Amino acid sequence: MSAAHPGRPFILGLTGSIGMGKSTVATMLRELGVPVFDADAAVHQLQGPDGPLLPEIEAAFPGTTGPEGVRRAELGAQVFGNPEALKRLEAIVHPAVARLRNAFLIEHAGQPLIVFDIPLLFEKGHGAGLDAVAVVSAPPEQQRHRVLGRPGMTAEKFAQILALQVPDADKRARADFVVDTGVSLDQTRQAVGNLVEQIREKNRR
Repeated sequence: MSAAHPGRPFILGLTGSIGMGKSTVATMLRELGVPVFDADAAVHQLQGPDGPLLPEIEAAFPGTTGPEGVRRAELGAQVFGNPEALKRLEAIVHPAVARLRNAFLIEHAGQPLIVFDIPLLFEKGHGAGLDAVAVVSAPPEQQRHRVLGRPGMTAEKFAQILALQVPDADKRARADFVVDTGVSLDQTRQAVGNLVEQIREKNRR
């Protein structure tokens, strides 16, 4: 974990593999008054109805947008398994997300702590500018139970997703903090509260 930075927020990256409870932890952080920037929500905003990226995405990938925003099935069909197409899409989306993240940082510049919720933090190398990283983790059997309980999820899909993600053990090894969601909600909430207080105290010095 980096030293405190007087005059600017401590920036904590929040990540975790599928089914680990990252969204639950992000909600707990918001309940504690911590501003949380949700990268996935930003992408949905940019690509949803009347999203500012729709014209550029349509130009690069014809037939993939409509009044409802990006047509994910059509876009996925053009991008999946095509590294060059994926790079073109990321070149459109990533800078726009970065602009929203910078605006969020400016908006909350007076806070002692802000969180960037980044699902693919390690996978896509999005750790630049962070002071520390917290990984949300749970035992494999709990992760599997949660994910397979989602509508439309199959064991095959779950295996494919896991194959694309950095293994949980590697994420925990690279993390500054690990938030365990394999315990009760109250225990996780207590751990999140302790983490927030630890960072806020460090940044007050």
